[in-house]
Amino acid sequence: MSIIAKSLSRIKPSPTIAVTNKARELKAAGKDVIGLGAGEPDFDTPLNIRNAAKAAIDAGDTRYTAVDGTPTLKAAIVDKFKRDNNLDYTAANITVGTGGKQVIYNAFVATLDPGDEVIIPAPYWVSYPDMVLLAGGEPVTVPCGPESNFKLTAEQLEAAITPKTKWLLMNSPSNPTGAAYSHEDMKALTDVLVKHPHVWVMTDDMYEHLVYDNFKFVTPAEVEPAIADRTLTINGVSKTYCMTGWRIGYAGGPVDLIKAMGKVQSQSTSNPCSVSQAAAVEALNGPQDFIAKHNEKFVERRDMVVSMLNQAKGIECKSPEGAFYVYPSVAGCIGKKTPAGKTIESDSDFVEYLLEDHLVAAVQGEAFGLSPHFRISYATSNEALETACIRIQKACGDLS
Repeated sequence: MSIIAKSLSRIKPSPTIAVTNKARELKAAGKDVIGLGAGEPDFDTPLNIRNAAKAAIDAGDTRYTAVDGTPTLKAAIVDKFKRDNNLDYTAANITVGTGGKQVIYNAFVATLDPGDEVIIPAPYWVSYPDMVLLAGGEPVTVPCGPESNFKLTAEQLEAAITPKTKWLLMNSPSNPTGAAYSHEDMKALTDVLVKHPHVWVMTDDMYEHLVYDNFKFVTPAEVEPAIADRTLTINGVSKTYCMTGWRIGYAGGPVDLIKAMGKVQSQSTSNPCSVSQAAAVEALNGPQDFIAKHNEKFVERRDMVVSMLNQAKGIECKSPEGAFYVYPSVAGCIGKKTPAGKTIESDSDFVEYLLEDHLVAAVQGEAFGLSPHFRISYATSNEALETACIRIQKACGDLS
């Protein structure tokens, strides 16, 4: 008789982590693998942030803090939301967790009862549906294909809402597509939400500052203040500030929800790392000029990758508005045979072929809920990206 809980059978391990681990194993075995699976910037954490962490250690700032964040960090987050998003919060509206993932999970555990539905536009970040399932809810995925630029439409949202809908979960710019909602896009969705007061809004804004070509980022409660009292606005320091390993995410929302999330955290992990919180204060309050420099590099990489992928037989790749991912279609490769005689029947087959025969690690679209596609992270060096794209071109050219 197994000791493992039956509820765990409802979920699967993270596919993105699995791809990254597989690439590491092949590298350790001496293979020249180019890993394009991990979603983290290749830039170092800025020096001023690292120095703030060192100063915190030297000052003895190494003890337990308040469960859901220090007063200093909460104050910095309040200022950030006002400065960047025109959202008015107090410290009582703020929670800090061990990465954005914990903040999302806390919210689901604190609010979902069996049968509650969460609308998730697909493609989605791989963890969203599984976190809903772990918390006892039911994910309702809505396919949003290339024809709508991978974005949820007002008509789709209206059709997906039922009396059981508890949350709409949004992510802009998106992981895995890089698609971002303009003010017009967002207003169309918030107009629907105003008509359905039982639906709460969870927005994952982790890639907020990674937007290109003069795109203006907006978040739902900013566009429609009437839904602010049922919106949880989630963000963090991992992507913008190159702090993935520091594990600090945060959110602003209604006081009762924030209290409930703190209750969950108090009985699970307790407080985030004290040193990481001190570093996050400096990230939010310190110089922001490096962001534009990083974004220039990301645009350069994006444009090269999109151009080179569109030259590969059977691949079509849209140019995204933000984040550091592309989500090309491999529809033109489905049904073709590899030199070894294996038929490519799915995007999973395609990425397996890429890794095993051409040593490029990417993530299959199936993991993100929309096939036949695959995700590439271009948060790595230009040289590695160029070599990887040449390999992908060859891989596609070798299919018959």
